[in-house]
Amino acid sequence: MKKLFLLMLTMMKIGLFTFGGGYAMISLLENEFVSKRKWLGTEEFLDMVAIAESTPGPIAINGATYIGYRVKGIPGAIFGTVGVVTPSFVIIYLISLFFYRFLSISWVASAFKGIQVAVVFLIFSAALRLFKKLSKTPFTVTVFIAVALAAVALSLFAIRFSSVWFVLIGAALGLGAYLFALLHRDDGDGGEEGKTEEPVDAGEEGTP
Repeated sequence: MKKLFLLMLTMMKIGLFTFGGGYAMISLLENEFVSKRKWLGTEEFLDMVAIAESTPGPIAINGATYIGYRVKGIPGAIFGTVGVVTPSFVIIYLISLFFYRFLSISWVASAFKGIQVAVVFLIFSAALRLFKKLSKTPFTVTVFIAVALAAVALSLFAIRFSSVWFVLIGAALGLGAYLFALLHRDDGDGGEEGKTEEPVDAGEEGTP
């Protein structure tokens, strides 16, 4: 039970100090559950990010649910999810009570401008840390460069392109690379199986 409440408090802390959505939260999740508490391995965390992004719903909630389930099963998933959404729910509810007055406060607007810059850094930092821990193969590096160039080009030319398509295209490329490697391996095994051993001469067997 103690671990459940620790999980919930950790998620509440992350949810309270995360601005900019789930992508900004990735760096904090990695620091808390991989580097600090060792509840997840690096490879599993990368898989979690991919699953949270490719499944319906916000990446922050999906990630919290996955981590909670991985740590303490279904109760952990519930505690983790409740912990990460509670700060946002309370803050947004309080702001909604005096929304227009809140927007008219000049120091609040200035603070949010500074927060926006910090959010950009958090997202970039998370992407850089994930890339450093990614297994560097020609395929993964090529896909990373292609996605980065595509994202920059789409932003420069103001072309709307859903991030869902990036996930689907990446999944298709990964599946294609797997099938290609599998077929190539089967062809190699078939070539080795086709080799026949040369018969040994009976006279040679008798020689010392």
